[in-house]
Amino acid sequence: MKNFMKGLSFWVLLIIGLTALSQQLGKKQQVTDLPYSAFKQMIKIDRVIKVVIDNKNNSLSGKYYDEEKKESAFRTTPVNDPDLVRDLEAHGVTFSGETEKTWWVYFNNFIWSFGPFILIIAFWLFMMKQMQAGGKQAMSFGRSKARLQTSAGKQKITFKDVAGIDEVKEELQEIIAFLKSPKKFQRLGGKIPKGVLLYGSPGTGKTLLAKAVAGEAGVPFFSSSGSEFVEMFVGVGASRVRDLFEQGKRSAPCLLFIDELDAVGRHRGAGIGGGHDEREQTLNQLLVEMDGFDTKEGVILIAATNRPDVLDPALLRPGRFDRHISVASPDLKGREEILAVHTRTVKLAKETDLNVIARRTPGFVGADLANLVNEAALLAARKEKEAVEMEDLEEAIDRVIAGPQRKSRLISDREKKIIAYHESGHALIAKLIPGTDPVHKVSIIPRGPALGYTLQLPLEDRYLTTKGEILDRLSVLLGGRVAEELIFNEVTTGAHNDLSKATELARKMVREYGMSAKLGPLTLQKPAEEIFLGRDIAREKAYSEKTAEMIDFEEKGIIDQALVRAQKLLKDNIDKLNLLAAKLIEREVLVGDEVELILSGKKLPPVNGANPAKEEVKINPVRGLA
Repeated sequence: MKNFMKGLSFWVLLIIGLTALSQQLGKKQQVTDLPYSAFKQMIKIDRVIKVVIDNKNNSLSGKYYDEEKKESAFRTTPVNDPDLVRDLEAHGVTFSGETEKTWWVYFNNFIWSFGPFILIIAFWLFMMKQMQAGGKQAMSFGRSKARLQTSAGKQKITFKDVAGIDEVKEELQEIIAFLKSPKKFQRLGGKIPKGVLLYGSPGTGKTLLAKAVAGEAGVPFFSSSGSEFVEMFVGVGASRVRDLFEQGKRSAPCLLFIDELDAVGRHRGAGIGGGHDEREQTLNQLLVEMDGFDTKEGVILIAATNRPDVLDPALLRPGRFDRHISVASPDLKGREEILAVHTRTVKLAKETDLNVIARRTPGFVGADLANLVNEAALLAARKEKEAVEMEDLEEAIDRVIAGPQRKSRLISDREKKIIAYHESGHALIAKLIPGTDPVHKVSIIPRGPALGYTLQLPLEDRYLTTKGEILDRLSVLLGGRVAEELIFNEVTTGAHNDLSKATELARKMVREYGMSAKLGPLTLQKPAEEIFLGRDIAREKAYSEKTAEMIDFEEKGIIDQALVRAQKLLKDNIDKLNLLAAKLIEREVLVGDEVELILSGKKLPPVNGANPAKEEVKINPVRGLA
């Protein structure tokens, strides 16, 4: 459509231009028709300049001076006048017997005579060409939209660009070995898997892995998305699936990659739509193609999805997607390796420690870490630094997790004290309970929706959590609310997020983890996951009303137990709470080492011009800040 409009605009402008040029030339050659008597009178008063006698057409033409004494062209029809030549000679008029012809006369005559026909024919040919192109597009509507990426590309991706998932790379090494030397596996009768399904959370590097496999094997790589197969026209998706596999067979050995497979491979008979909708026809064709092509052809299908639970079982059976590889979130070592990959092109300061950044980012996936490094580089560039420093990476983590600082938000002194005690309550309980994650930073600077935050940094990744550790975490979560109530004799809405997290933990302890003494080792609720419409829309409660009352009682008992523990710890250490809150108000941000110095009664090093105390903070040993 875009090319058609360009072509149509060209022809319209061409017609307008030729018409304007013709009119301009016509104006230049405007000829006045004179009666012969007027022509003779012009000769007598010496206004005729030159005359051309055309005996063939029986006409006279030439130039004369009009009433404004400007040189103009004229034309007249002569009568039988034997004195014409004598009169012309007598008045010094130049005359000849040849017709004066110029190129614009011919051009003007040609344009007006044949121009319209030529333009009509040219425009007709243009329209026919567009119709043929449209026909080709219509015929290619069922063609696959897969994009071919060859190993000769400028940006070749290999396993060097993938980090943090070494086990997954080892799984895919066999695919690479088969694509490079298939006879090695075929000589003993072995068959390579037809399909490999990569599944995991968004951003873990599934698509990057598929590109790296193609780059390592040095074979063509056809990349497409599951949504590209589904159209509003019936049969288009199935046609595109057929065309994708045909392209693969012609380019064998090669890799076919389908991203977001759940867009086309969802469970049949579930969800909105009947049993014969376009999506299910596309899925049926995909199943047929995966059964029909031979692994000896060297065509391997790799697919990626975030929701393997909603895929049709026929896709997951052996013979189609033989291998199911989980691409999990990276651990501490993996995060450090990923950070090293993303900082290759970033100029880092010498004191930068990627291990600390990796420890501060539990749960981050590859995409999150790439965004983190980019944010740090932008922050350093904004401050016109020569290299990205540790503080830039730390600030980038806080921006990604909680949002940018909101120093412009005006907070009253009373609210600032409440926030300081709230965060000090979290930090102090985390310090007093042995075994909890160390406190890394405490801040009362608003960031995003939060007015302050206490950050605990785990020393290592944990895959199992004990009941005691969960109870410790509950006490830390409730420490902020307990500190507010202890110092100000009232509670605020600032603890709503803490209470939400604590309630959710208590609910999981009772309903999912079987950590209730009265209910015993029972799972009374499935783990929280996204609902698949058609399969999970009608979930029945798996317990009676009496059991529901016991669940509520147990959940409240767990919360009350953690609350009492937090109250006792803060009452017994009220002086430390006051001191920590005072220093937090003074400096606004305290790191883990500073918190340790405050609680051990040592003086803090001076602040390098960051947030100096304007006046001495007075502390009442009973009620807290004065």
